[in-house]
Amino acid sequence: MDPDSQRNGLVFRIAQRAFLFGARLTRGMTLGVRAVVLDGDGRVFLVRHSYVKGWHLPGGGVDAGETLEAAMRRELVEEGAITAGAEARLMGVYLNRKASRRDHVAVYVVRDFTRGEGWRPDREIVEAGFFPLDALPDGATGATRRRIREAVEELAPPAEW
Repeated sequence: MDPDSQRNGLVFRIAQRAFLFGARLTRGMTLGVRAVVLDGDGRVFLVRHSYVKGWHLPGGGVDAGETLEAAMRRELVEEGAITAGAEARLMGVYLNRKASRRDHVAVYVVRDFTRGEGWRPDREIVEAGFFPLDALPDGATGATRRRIREAVEELAPPAEW
């Protein structure tokens, strides 16, 4: 990676962390979405961010005036050029105390989707792809692994992330 790209990545990570810190101080509650995208070949779609370690389910924050499902659909397009079909199912809403005592995450299961050709790494998502359920990448977080298991085995989701 060239020095300008490294510098830009560092600036982005610092700005992202400052935003999240400010959000924790000023918001009554934060709300995010994630999606467990499962294909017909027994694989799940995961992303690796520039600003946090590990592999994660795609997702992000819900914008003002946006529904949970609309946020999930937007994030899938942004992070993986994935367009969710009509069959997106809300799996559960979790309290994520690791982020803050006010952070909630809605998780959807998406089995019906199309993936466009135009996705490229950017300042936020540096890597993304489909992985076999029995061979998740090193660094897939514990919470990511638990959400995938809950989705695949159709388990009742716990209250906390």
